[in-house]
Amino acid sequence: MRQIDTRQLTQAVKDAAIAANHELGQDLLNALARGEKEEESPAGREIFRQLLENARIASRERLPVCQDCGLAVIFAELGQDVQIAGGDFYRAIQEGVRQGYGEGFLRKSLCHPFTRQNTGDNTPAIIHTEIVPGDRLRLFVVPKGGGSENMSRLFMLKPAQGLAGIQDHVVLTVKEAGANPCPPIIVGVGIGGNFERVALLAKKALLRDVGAPNPDPEVAALEQELLKKINDLGIGPQGLGGRITALAVHALMEPCHIASLPVAINIQCHASRHREVVL
Repeated sequence: MRQIDTRQLTQAVKDAAIAANHELGQDLLNALARGEKEEESPAGREIFRQLLENARIASRERLPVCQDCGLAVIFAELGQDVQIAGGDFYRAIQEGVRQGYGEGFLRKSLCHPFTRQNTGDNTPAIIHTEIVPGDRLRLFVVPKGGGSENMSRLFMLKPAQGLAGIQDHVVLTVKEAGANPCPPIIVGVGIGGNFERVALLAKKALLRDVGAPNPDPEVAALEQELLKKINDLGIGPQGLGGRITALAVHALMEPCHIASLPVAINIQCHASRHREVVL
């Protein structure tokens, strides 16, 4: 049994929260660079250029990529041979978020739903824990902005609506979102499971490197078909028109009840921020 001290866990979450807000991943930077070359609209190409310049400035000056530093979502894959020592696992993660957003001078965006009073430290974070084989703890720290999250949708379709119904609802969701989620976007799609599981699948799908092929050929074909249909909408970068509304569509699919066809769409803005840490 391998031990991981909660102080180490807190430090890792703190550092990852700051780094995720300051630096975009190389996979996303590559996708934005491809977009600058492939976008046919002059205004769209200029937007891509500015997004890349913004990312360079943020990384160089240690500033947030976006003023919306997001609600912290943590995906934790906890090895079954790991023992968390020195305190409470979840409190240690929350403390890391609190320290990261405080010491990193990141905007605190969490508030009471009714009074709208700010919690003051961007906690509580949303934590999803999965027990996996091994003696490591793998963390994904994901700051999720409100604008793109607000455009996300969940549908409980009739089974008879099938694949065509899934495609129609994904494309309609993006069409109705328009410029609101700050395109170019990445579209996470969850299919199957049940009401709560499908939403998690859609969000988890966004952790994959931008545009990386899906290992399931059936799902990979669906992703490419959806990407084409979304980009044919002509919304374009920042909603000003163009051929690249989405950089990628990422989907995860699981079996579902015979009476159901759950579909969730989690839209991510161009600042797709996440940081992976392995302890």
